[in-house]
Amino acid sequence: MAVSFDLFGTLVAVARPAEPAEAVARQLGERGVAVPDDWATAYREPQVTVEAGAELALSDHVGRALSSRGVDADAETVAAAIRGAFDGPVDTREGAEAAVAAAAEHGLVGVLSNCSVDGLVERTLARSRLDADRFDAVVASVDCGWRKPDRRAFEAVADALGVPVADLVHVGDDPATDGGADDTGARSVLLTDTDLPDLPARLEAMGCR
Repeated sequence: MAVSFDLFGTLVAVARPAEPAEAVARQLGERGVAVPDDWATAYREPQVTVEAGAELALSDHVGRALSSRGVDADAETVAAAIRGAFDGPVDTREGAEAAVAAAAEHGLVGVLSNCSVDGLVERTLARSRLDADRFDAVVASVDCGWRKPDRRAFEAVADALGVPVADLVHVGDDPATDGGADDTGARSVLLTDTDLPDLPARLEAMGCR
């Protein structure tokens, strides 16, 4: 048996930019990139067609959006600007540490998070109060290529943990995404029904041993 946790909204709370396009533009400008006047429009425009359920790295999207307006920026500058825009304060949610520790008593523990920003999941974990060594696998959609609730996202974390999907319990806060585990043969535990401090008892009730 293995337990995977959603990260944002489940284990941690983060301060997201109210206007992502504006935040990215500000960071690009600070790095000498000439942001086009209609940047807000370019940022919202689809820049590449992806398969349903697939993840596109935000750095790829931003690079293509700039290029669509005739602006060249090297990949590292774009990546650094995105890090500056999205690396905000991190608050570890009440009960998160105990929930992860309880899950570890039952088997392997992982993180499965929807995130289009390269490395943000790992950096967020590092800035949280969570012990990164507790996690046997960390899977972000930007790395595996698939977003929850696509079954391939759950298969990716199950594979990283070395268990069949049927042996996976996924804990998250969003019924629309995290609840997709139930359609894959895994089981979901949603924070809309079970608070983090109650997770140890819920795992016991589910027969997780």
